[in-house]
Amino acid sequence: MIRICRITLTLFFLVSAYVSAHPHSFIDLDASLLIEKQALVGIKMSWEMDELTSAELLLDAAMAKDNPHVWQSMADELMENTRNQLYFTYMKSGDKPVKFAEQTSNYSLHRNGNKAVLTFVLPLAKPVPLANNTISVSTYEESYYVDMRYLSDKSVHIPAEITEICSMKLVTPKPSTSLLSYARSLDKNNSPGEDMRLGSKFAQTITLTCK
Repeated sequence: MIRICRITLTLFFLVSAYVSAHPHSFIDLDASLLIEKQALVGIKMSWEMDELTSAELLLDAAMAKDNPHVWQSMADELMENTRNQLYFTYMKSGDKPVKFAEQTSNYSLHRNGNKAVLTFVLPLAKPVPLANNTISVSTYEESYYVDMRYLSDKSVHIPAEITEICSMKLVTPKPSTSLLSYARSLDKNNSPGEDMRLGSKFAQTITLTCK
């Protein structure tokens, strides 16, 4: 029987014993905003894990000779644990938090070379109108065990039909030297204090501004 890796509190991040400083794992993000009738209805997301984080997942798949049922079982477990962590994604419409639907849809796990890629559609509980609105989205893991990051603004996609009324900006924070030093001082057995959402201080923000 193929051993499906157990997913712990911080999603599926497989930490090397030789890694000392935060973060321990890295995920490249890609997001497409889904629009219907001039309202945001969801986000299609792609999370490409680094080679170290991917290794155990790909090993399980290889041992099963890439059996589709094993890929699906791993995807099911990843999505269940991601859901328990609120998809690591936070959205606001103006100043008000936006809720996501209870369940994601159209999710899958696949291989891209030596990396595992999780894709899924994250629907909103209710559509969010675009007109005269500013919508912000951030994706991060609070303890900063993992760095979840868009490589550039080209990793964020909006439909062509809304570009006349909406503009998108990706903001990358510039943490202070002292905060960077603090993050680097934490080894894999330590977490930041409960009052410090370390991941949020390094998190990028997508801002969609519509008229």
